[in-house]
Amino acid sequence: MTSKSAAAAARATVYGYPRQGRNRELKKAVEGYWKGRTTADALRATAAELRAANWRELAEAGIDEVPTGDFSYYDHVLDTTVMVGAIPARHRTAFADDPLDGYFAMARGTQDVAPLEMTKWFDTNYHYLVPELGPDTVFAADSGRQVAELTEALALGLTARPVLVGPVTYLLLAKPAPGVAGNFDPLTLLDRLLPVYAEVLADLRAAGADWVQLDEPALVQDRTPAELNAVARAYRDLGALTDRPKLLVASYFDRLGRALPVLAASPVEGLALDFTEHAGAQLGELAAVGGLPGKRLVAGVVNGRNIWINDLAKSLATLGTLLGLADRVDVAASSSLLHVPLDAALERDIDPQVLRWLAFARQKTAEIVTLAKGLSRGTDTIAGELAANRAALASRANSPITRDPAVRARTAAVTEADTRRSRPYGERTVAQRTRLGLPPLPTTTIGSFPQTDELRTARADLRAGRLDTAAYEVRIKAEIAEVVAFQEKTGIDVLVHGEPERNDMVQYFAEQLTGYLATRHGWVQSYGTRYVRPPVLAGDISRPAPMTVRWTSYAQSLTDRPVKGMLTGPVTMLAWSFVRDDQPLADTARQVALALRDEVDDLEAAGTAVIQVDEPALRETLPLRSADHADYLAWATQAFRLSTSGAAPGTQIHTHMCYAEFGDIVQAIDDLDADVISLEAARSHMQVAHELAAHGYPREAGPGVWDIHSPRVPSPEEAARLLRTALKAIPSERLWVNPDCGLKTRAWPETRATLENLVTAARTIREELADG
Repeated sequence: MTSKSAAAAARATVYGYPRQGRNRELKKAVEGYWKGRTTADALRATAAELRAANWRELAEAGIDEVPTGDFSYYDHVLDTTVMVGAIPARHRTAFADDPLDGYFAMARGTQDVAPLEMTKWFDTNYHYLVPELGPDTVFAADSGRQVAELTEALALGLTARPVLVGPVTYLLLAKPAPGVAGNFDPLTLLDRLLPVYAEVLADLRAAGADWVQLDEPALVQDRTPAELNAVARAYRDLGALTDRPKLLVASYFDRLGRALPVLAASPVEGLALDFTEHAGAQLGELAAVGGLPGKRLVAGVVNGRNIWINDLAKSLATLGTLLGLADRVDVAASSSLLHVPLDAALERDIDPQVLRWLAFARQKTAEIVTLAKGLSRGTDTIAGELAANRAALASRANSPITRDPAVRARTAAVTEADTRRSRPYGERTVAQRTRLGLPPLPTTTIGSFPQTDELRTARADLRAGRLDTAAYEVRIKAEIAEVVAFQEKTGIDVLVHGEPERNDMVQYFAEQLTGYLATRHGWVQSYGTRYVRPPVLAGDISRPAPMTVRWTSYAQSLTDRPVKGMLTGPVTMLAWSFVRDDQPLADTARQVALALRDEVDDLEAAGTAVIQVDEPALRETLPLRSADHADYLAWATQAFRLSTSGAAPGTQIHTHMCYAEFGDIVQAIDDLDADVISLEAARSHMQVAHELAAHGYPREAGPGVWDIHSPRVPSPEEAARLLRTALKAIPSERLWVNPDCGLKTRAWPETRATLENLVTAARTIREELADG
């Protein structure tokens, strides 16, 4: 390794930290504010306490430079929209009257005003609020929050670095505002936006910032020459400012590729790059541009979005190579630690042997500090840590937990014939329509119904032993009966059982499959106050027993209408878990698919006529670079078909996707060969329906007419308008009527009202079609 003196400047830092608090205090405070139980001042006080606790925790762990500005009440892209003054016209009055309520109105909507569109943050399961911009957008700097949080950290005696979404990524993430011509490119607003960033940077410099980080993750995607020219112009202009802090431009989730020489040549003082999954390519590209002479390099060598321990020796080797390629090398995670849980030490139910393999945010922070120490002072100073790390890595590699010969033999025996339905769609649909007897524009929901406090309490009481299994099952049956009765009364055509027994659409299945581990405290933010506990996929997957048949069959016994069996697809089971990194994802997907295939067989044998296998993560897991798309989509769609292709022609297979950009994967949606697909469409004004039509999608589809991530209740007229828009793209004989997504996060009053309105809208459109 390079001499100690050459590495003396190495410092430890992170780009962001989990926001929620050890006991999800932020979630409770924000939801309390929404319900009127918490004042705005109390909410702000809770937020300030959480920020201070995070900074102190990082500093005490040995982090030399803490981030500010990464904290958010809801979403950091929405915070950027506020910072640059890009408030949509429909929200300006509310925002002017009360910025906090206006902020939440943009995120969640109100009864009268729709929220911003929400979609996935690159290939993660985090959701951001999409900026709405147009030719008339006027930007105005509002750096108050960024300055205040920096001031808070400095007051604690810490070295702090504000973190902002970079101007190019902000514009590339934006969409034309409603009513703006579809060919409008938000990137044309760059010259209008840069002076606002200049003003924010000046304000932060005046408040004491030495460095400011500008996050540009959009640059790891394929970018056109025009977009790269915009990057060059942006950082030429920002770099030329005299009244500014030093600039650290950060990218993550992949290699920078063609954007690297552009940024390397710019007058910024530092780059932060991801050296985890694509370390070899990133290193080669960095060497090809001659390194970063005179610049700071922050090396993301600890994976910021998975939970396996770092290979410290491997990371140190990477860091040693980098020492010759930059003026100074610092150590960080590859991305914000927002994407991992807070602390593995809180887990008490995981085998201690397995716990050694896991690193949540606190453990990753310790790894970063250890690596910075070893880089700066030599490996002999971290000999104990290196030895313990080697032992933990060996324990995992040699553990029988990770390998099941029977599962591997079954997976190896899969053939192409196992991934094809026995009859083409044209024949299947005839058999299904004869069996089901549904009206035109059949109505259904996506699967889950409201998860009430009573249901959550019942599950908690069961776990704690305060409620026995028999009493718990009585409670679940009562909830299913209520859900089925409501759907019948409302007039919904294809029913669901409501999933009252399920804690989460992935975790519920993970707890019943071998190879998965469940956490108690592994909460990760999905959007706003919605937190999930992704299970840990540690070993080979199999299904010891049926997982859903009992409750689906019980619901079917209560009605003559079809009840959907509800499963989570193989790609989503991977994407919304912390997946193993010791074998190809395709191999793991096939294992999960075979387990689900067994469940489909058992549902069908029990008489279930409609089976939905959700794949909302198919688009989010799409690699960020187009060169990698074909291979991923081939194994991902094959895994779905492996799950479903054993079904008889008369069994109708549904799938569901939500909150993603579907235009990139329309062919893959077709390749799934599902009989019916339901898709998020309300916030995007039926955009996906037109994308399906442009592709010539031949099967049935239900673009959603109710945005379930907002508390507002759409009227029958609003739902009917959306259906009329959908009918311009999808023929009536192939159009379904449904919400955007599952209803577990909604309350019963809005659920009842909206589903009644949805059925009314469907009947209205049926009458219009009958009248010709």
